[in-house]
Amino acid sequence: MTAVDPGQVMLMRRCRRLAFAAAVCISGLVVPPGRAQEAPTKTAEQEEAERISDLVLANHILADQGIVDGFGHVSVRSARNPGHYFISRSRAPALVTADDIMEFDLDDQPIDARGRAPYLERFIHSEIYKARPDVQSVIHTHSPAVIPFGVSDVPLRPVSHMAGFLLTQVPVFEIRSVGGTETDMLIRNKALGAALARTLGNATVALMRGHGDVVVGQSIRTAVAHAIYTELNARLEAEALRMGGKITYLNEAEAAKTGQQLDQLVDRPWEIWKIQALSHTQKN
Repeated sequence: MTAVDPGQVMLMRRCRRLAFAAAVCISGLVVPPGRAQEAPTKTAEQEEAERISDLVLANHILADQGIVDGFGHVSVRSARNPGHYFISRSRAPALVTADDIMEFDLDDQPIDARGRAPYLERFIHSEIYKARPDVQSVIHTHSPAVIPFGVSDVPLRPVSHMAGFLLTQVPVFEIRSVGGTETDMLIRNKALGAALARTLGNATVALMRGHGDVVVGQSIRTAVAHAIYTELNARLEAEALRMGGKITYLNEAEAAKTGQQLDQLVDRPWEIWKIQALSHTQKN
């Protein structure tokens, strides 16, 4: 009888274990014919918690990217009750925490105020949610580069492939047409909020003359991307205008395709914006 080398036995056993492990791994990756892999379904409670977490992050990201400063606000529609939305109490976006998040109905009544003061311009959010069932997030900013396009007759149009969502002519809200000539430029009531929502229409962005803009998205991450790339596109278009000569804007097909890509790949910039914002927050 041939002597068995203990080392060879151990090696063979190890190989069998590795082969078995590989088979298990592969079986988990290969989808049997006729069966498609499905992502785990989130409960309404899980979706709600994720939206609130993203809402806190969105405040910090927008502040870190220079889209908002001590002013400006972002909201998200409730996953459990589409007739409600979440927004921070009146506070600088860079300082917002989960404890600051308040829930409102579309009449702008807080569900549980707990003594927290709301944003004065919350009517922007409720009226857009009423008018646009597709919108899941609303952002109001004082984004500096967009201001010149709201006070001049130069339209804001997409020059960057990241801003294809600006193809539809970006409307400009003129508060004087609704509130008269002696307002403080703020959306202080539901009538002004409804007028702004009408100006926005089906667009993604509406400029607010001498004030800033309002930006929407079908998710909070998409809305944040729209706000950031609106500011970037405004800077680039202004620079192109200063150069003089003809400007080649995105055409309809280009804008539609790039807009779809941003919707599909928004998690990529979101992750780096998140890391940058949290890093700067921790340093401070």
